[in-house]
Amino acid sequence: MSEARTYGYYPGCSGMGTSMEYERSTRAVCEALGIKLVELEDWSCCGSTPAHTVDHVLSAALSGRNLSIAESMGLDTVITPCPSCLTNLKTATHRMENPEFKSKVDKLLDKPAPGGVAVKSVLQVIFEDVGPDAIREKVVRPLDGLALAPYYGCLMNRPPEVMQFDDPENPTSMDEILKALGADVVPYGLKVECCGASHGIAQKDVVTTLSGRLLDLAYAEKAVAMVTACPLCQMNLDLRQGQINSANKTNYKMPIFYYTQLLGIALGLPEKELGFDKLAVNPAPVLKAIQEPSHAAS
Repeated sequence: MSEARTYGYYPGCSGMGTSMEYERSTRAVCEALGIKLVELEDWSCCGSTPAHTVDHVLSAALSGRNLSIAESMGLDTVITPCPSCLTNLKTATHRMENPEFKSKVDKLLDKPAPGGVAVKSVLQVIFEDVGPDAIREKVVRPLDGLALAPYYGCLMNRPPEVMQFDDPENPTSMDEILKALGADVVPYGLKVECCGASHGIAQKDVVTTLSGRLLDLAYAEKAVAMVTACPLCQMNLDLRQGQINSANKTNYKMPIFYYTQLLGIALGLPEKELGFDKLAVNPAPVLKAIQEPSHAAS
């Protein structure tokens, strides 16, 4: 990325609560990489997972309101760290290409939803607009020797006709970023399999089974940690790891990082800005293995 570019920024509701460490580390690394974030004024919930199960028009209107805010602020692209928010915003944009559907959405809004605001994930912008090569040049604290399992979850890249980023079955963008940081990326064959999502509330056994499989493979591939870009995936694998161990008779103590946290530490950002203290599984053993910043690097 030759010069800083401005993006509309949609933090999402979880960034204000359960995934504060993701929100904090996202802002920190974007600043370090020259990505200027302009938070949408008076943004509101996009509907996340539940809205579309009730009414597709309502779900699109919730996202449409936020896109209208971006348009009124003169922003042509909105980015978000959360795959659930990303899915809602992009699905709304996709469905509103149908004039009949859009007319129904517009009736629920104060003004018609815009048609020209692009939606991307923060991961996509970091990968495409900054790029692994530029990131590699900025690394001062490489993750040399760390065996990491990149886990994308089932929403970030699918369905491909809506998400339009990376391979839907074998995405590699996060792999390439981690490699640029010096990490050893393990061959993780379940990188887009579901963790159980929000079933942890209603059917805990779904999460303990599906997330258990994810941890099993990461452990079998000798990863020291898993890396994700999704707040819900991170919660299931991290916060519920004790429940998974109890249900499956395992004893995993595998840290589950957001990719932005590891990107931040490799760029030499202060650990307090990256929210490691919010992780349920103690990340200290992995963090201690990362070498101290090189003052010779620029």
